[in-house]
Amino acid sequence: MSGRAWGELLLLAIVWGASFLAFAIALEELPVYTVVGHRIVWGALLLLVISRIVGIALPRGWKIWGACVVMGLFNNVIPFSLIAWGQTTIESGLAAILNATTAFFGLTLAALVFADEEFTTRKALGVTLGFAGVVVIMGLSSLMQFDIRSIAQLAILGAALSYGIAAVWARKTLSGIAPQSAALGMLICSSLIIVPLAMLVDGLPRFDLSVRVVLALLYISVMATACAYLLYYRVLSMAGSANLSLVTLLIVPFAVILGALVLGEQLPGRSYAGFALIACGMAVIDGRIWASLSRLCAR
Repeated sequence: MSGRAWGELLLLAIVWGASFLAFAIALEELPVYTVVGHRIVWGALLLLVISRIVGIALPRGWKIWGACVVMGLFNNVIPFSLIAWGQTTIESGLAAILNATTAFFGLTLAALVFADEEFTTRKALGVTLGFAGVVVIMGLSSLMQFDIRSIAQLAILGAALSYGIAAVWARKTLSGIAPQSAALGMLICSSLIIVPLAMLVDGLPRFDLSVRVVLALLYISVMATACAYLLYYRVLSMAGSANLSLVTLLIVPFAVILGALVLGEQLPGRSYAGFALIACGMAVIDGRIWASLSRLCAR
């Protein structure tokens, strides 16, 4: 990937890393589908207003809108709901580790679909190092709690698979569309799905919320949804669906760091070793350091 693509992928990881904190705050006063609905609907409305101001065109044609419906399901409605529901019954450390399997799903699915995204030994090694870093940061004890019989844990894995499918689907069907139009079309379709679902399951939304929860909802809708998906489609166009899936490995260290800075949570010493492993994994996947070392060994 180019330096610009890496920079925007890191920015996306920071934004989504902070969303875990905001989501947890919102769930203190609101049920799962209502929070997901707030996140998607307000994000869609913001992008719609921006599009009218700067002249961004809506997607055109039933084929493109159909692709946006599928994208909205697999990249928003399904994973947001599964992760939020799963985190109500399992620890966040295990949830983060399971969510990081998106990188494996993304690499594997991209290799099966696209000829130019081959699953190489270097990519496999890089993702393995990155995943090992996530496990070290969150603690091996979190991974040891995994139980294939747990529906909540399977829900997080299902969300990771859904994200992997979405990344491949986006490249295959929406890669020729401007990032702004693709993000707007996806969020509009997601809104049309989540609003009736949230009302059916949770009932009418309440608005007597604390300032803390309102700010959390603003963050996850404006920053973690509207702005984040503009970045998402930019990185997709620059780096491909497999590389885009690496963001789930990068989210964990930022989430841990922000928790330590904002909430005063203790940052365990093992975190630094985990950060180093993730950095090594990303460097291996990037390939430039790998290539330089190969040239030095060949001399």
